[in-house]
Amino acid sequence: MAHRVSSGMDHVIHELAHYLPAQSPLKDFVHHNTLHAFQRLPFHEALHEAAENFGFKVYWNLEKYRAQFHEKKINAEILRRVIIAHKGADDLAHWTNRLLHQPLSDYAEPRVGQIRKLWRKAYNLNLDKEVHQTLFRLVSSYLDQGIAIWKFPAKTNGLLAAVRELEKNSYCTFIKSERARKLLLNTHTQLEDLLQLLVGNDKYHGQYLFDQQFAHPGWSGMVAVLEQNESSLLDKRKICLKDLIFLECLLEIDALDRRRGDQWGALADWIPTDLPLLFEKSRYSEFFEVHKLWQEALEWTYYDQVIRGLQLSHEADFKKTAAFQAMFCIDDRCCSIRRYVERFEPEAQTFGTAGFFNLPFYFRPEHGKFMTKVCPAPVTPRHLIKETESKIRHEKDAHFSKHTKGIFGGWAISQTMGFWSALKMVKSIFFPSETPAMVSSFKHMDPKGKLSVACNNPKKLHQGLQVGFTLEEMADAIEGLLKSIGLVKDFAPLIYIIGHGASSVNNTHYAGYDCGACSGRSGSVNARVAASIGNNPEVRKMLTERGIIIPETTQFVGGLHDTTKDEMEFYDEELLLKVNILLHERNRQTFDTALDYNAKERSRRFHTVDSSQDARKVHEKVKKRAMSLFVTRPEWNHATNALCVIGKRENNRHLFLDKRAFLNSYDHRIDPEGSYLFGILKAVAPVCGGINLEYYFSKVDNDRLGAGSKLPHNVMGLIGVANGMDGDLRTGLPLQMVNIHDPLRILITVEHYPDVVLKTIKIHEQTYEWFFNDWVKLVCIHPDSKKAFVYKEGAFAEYHPVTQTIEAIHNLDALLASTAENLPVYQIS
Repeated sequence: MAHRVSSGMDHVIHELAHYLPAQSPLKDFVHHNTLHAFQRLPFHEALHEAAENFGFKVYWNLEKYRAQFHEKKINAEILRRVIIAHKGADDLAHWTNRLLHQPLSDYAEPRVGQIRKLWRKAYNLNLDKEVHQTLFRLVSSYLDQGIAIWKFPAKTNGLLAAVRELEKNSYCTFIKSERARKLLLNTHTQLEDLLQLLVGNDKYHGQYLFDQQFAHPGWSGMVAVLEQNESSLLDKRKICLKDLIFLECLLEIDALDRRRGDQWGALADWIPTDLPLLFEKSRYSEFFEVHKLWQEALEWTYYDQVIRGLQLSHEADFKKTAAFQAMFCIDDRCCSIRRYVERFEPEAQTFGTAGFFNLPFYFRPEHGKFMTKVCPAPVTPRHLIKETESKIRHEKDAHFSKHTKGIFGGWAISQTMGFWSALKMVKSIFFPSETPAMVSSFKHMDPKGKLSVACNNPKKLHQGLQVGFTLEEMADAIEGLLKSIGLVKDFAPLIYIIGHGASSVNNTHYAGYDCGACSGRSGSVNARVAASIGNNPEVRKMLTERGIIIPETTQFVGGLHDTTKDEMEFYDEELLLKVNILLHERNRQTFDTALDYNAKERSRRFHTVDSSQDARKVHEKVKKRAMSLFVTRPEWNHATNALCVIGKRENNRHLFLDKRAFLNSYDHRIDPEGSYLFGILKAVAPVCGGINLEYYFSKVDNDRLGAGSKLPHNVMGLIGVANGMDGDLRTGLPLQMVNIHDPLRILITVEHYPDVVLKTIKIHEQTYEWFFNDWVKLVCIHPDSKKAFVYKEGAFAEYHPVTQTIEAIHNLDALLASTAENLPVYQIS
């Protein structure tokens, strides 16, 4: 692929944008595969190429793997199987010795950066230091979404045009050299002209741009994302990667002119003839072979337990009559709350589905200025839900006024309010409470407000969107929702639809704690709309005609689970029938107890909370964490994710999965051809796979592929975070989100016949790529025999677990209170 980097300039920039980080602004923080650009390759081959070209660390270090083996967290028999599978039985002894005892050389120097570093060698000049501060400040000011007191003064069509206008009309200039200024103001200047001055040989122009932009991949990646999706900004700005590159090249020429006058020239004469080109074929490396084998052994040690546990199905133990039914998001944080709901009400049935509940739409709060998308990021909704009669208004705090940042206003406010602010801050250490600075999932929507669920006039559009849903659309949505999770008969009197969101203070990554299926926002509106549709008599009449008969006494109740505070609220309770009000009150007690114990389980990861105390007391302490200004993480979010189980709840309800599993309900009997399974896998592979891989890469290389510690992070223009005032934007996840994560690729298990699953994953090329190239692992559990089949290189092959028995745990509470470690799979007695 080396030739592609040095071919036409537009193509080079297109390729460059493909490899840059694809993280959206803070308000749309949605997880994705960090190395998405390499997804065309098999997983381990892709990691090898990414490391060689960009210097990324892509595996745990060797000492960590060996420590896991000696602590029996990597199974010796699994390691033996992995070595034989990849290297053959004849070389088992050699590779076992290599993995366990022999030293390894470190990563080789990456190819990116090799040309750019020649500026130091040729002219003893650090161009990053000379250019980045000015470049970052210009781009940050131009894109600013509301932090700056003064807006960027030039309102034009793009960054480069804005900078030109600024230069023309300013008394002072940030470009000092006459030549650079002329090049900027001459609209006929091409990027190739600048590169000819800097590099001199067009063979290396493309590689130089990779060097240049990967010296600050955060800002470059953000610009590339905004170029493709201008709607990511609420206060729109036109920007493109080519303009950013042009401006940076211009600043480099200016810096060289200022520092070296006419005593400098293009780098072409300094570039060695044996320079390794980007994306040349990777050479064999024992370093990567050793780490690949260790990674496979680490993963299959866990997978093996899960597969054996799923084979020990307890389906026959469950009754058909349910006290109530509750739909949760498939989110791994719902794994534990569902377990506790079922524990304290054994006759309850819980289901898991994507938390937008098959209802893609934009939401417009009554007192909000903008619409927000509350469905998966790749989906473009055609509907709008508007809120009316809302009483919720966000509180204001004088400290958040722009006047506090001015010279005179800042001085006056600090003199009058500063002392009381200090006392208030001290108080918040010992007595955390809600403040205007707190982001609360319960304030995303007013529970007492009205929502435009039904569409009265499909032809009357609001900004091109249909307001509400027609009856046909409602029936299609609720039918799809119920069939996809396997709930088409034996309806309980109350069916809860519970979205989730999070609350926190001083957390720049708060959108990453909300519902990924709702584009990083609370799922409250979706849950309430879904319940309203489920209760609509006309919709039920249409469902009856389609074979889904819901009793008149059955009612849907929308709700929201705040995963940081472990609190729930329910919507439209006043519409419940008298007979259901009593049932609902009893069910609320079940939910409240489940929330207490869920908070207690989560607390075992919080070093400042004593998990051995009474569940209610522990819960109160957990709530305060969400309101504390000084807590770096209100919860662990997806920090233990490693698994996605697609199948009937009866077949995994007996397992303790330690909040590591995305649980998607599915009944193969309703879907013999795999139609609904296709919809599930099409979403699960990129969404759960994206979450998993962002955690994986942020764990193994938190400095380059993660965001580092969040403690020095500074918000830049409400777009991203940087270290200090002039650093590059940090991408990936901060250290405080991945501390406890074990970097495993996600295992997706599907309960269906192997031939149906194989046919289903091949329907959609982009979905199939995830499985074929091994970025996610796939195992099929035969619904009749319970045999396991692992997908590999285009086919399913039977898998025989090493694990024969899964230990039964009789006192789960005591075990959880005794350790903060990730736990193996247990059977719940």
